[in-house]
Amino acid sequence: MGVRKEAVRVAKFSAVGTVAFIVDFLLFNLLRLEVVGIGPLWAKVISVTVATTVSWLGSRYWTFRDGRNQSAGKEALWFFLVNAGGLLIAMGCLWFSHYVLGFRSALADNISANVIGVGLGNIFRYFMYRLVIYRVTPRRPPQRREIINLGG
Repeated sequence: MGVRKEAVRVAKFSAVGTVAFIVDFLLFNLLRLEVVGIGPLWAKVISVTVATTVSWLGSRYWTFRDGRNQSAGKEALWFFLVNAGGLLIAMGCLWFSHYVLGFRSALADNISANVIGVGLGNIFRYFMYRLVIYRVTPRRPPQRREIINLGG
């Protein structure tokens, strides 16, 4: 696969991720409104679940459409598991910064979780999508068939 084609795939991955991030952010804040009355943890669970679903649809039908090779249900299960791994990476960065290094300000928490953690998690997710869930195999040119003339 060429560098250009991979760069296009990374751009699509980034666009889908941006849309999913916006869905997560907006839905989380909407659910946190007093009139709705959902607590922060449940609001985050709901917003991340919806955003992950948006991300899966964008990945399956746009970013990695040439790599679909399994049932939608099995693919969705793997997709959600990989996203849980990405979330664990972000949470690990936050935990390390907050509890080990002692950086406890809101700015430090946002940098460790939403910049470093999400960045590392995105790298992890991209390669897991690309190499495990959506195995895009290069297309081989048709092989030439040679006709052997045994009759002379």
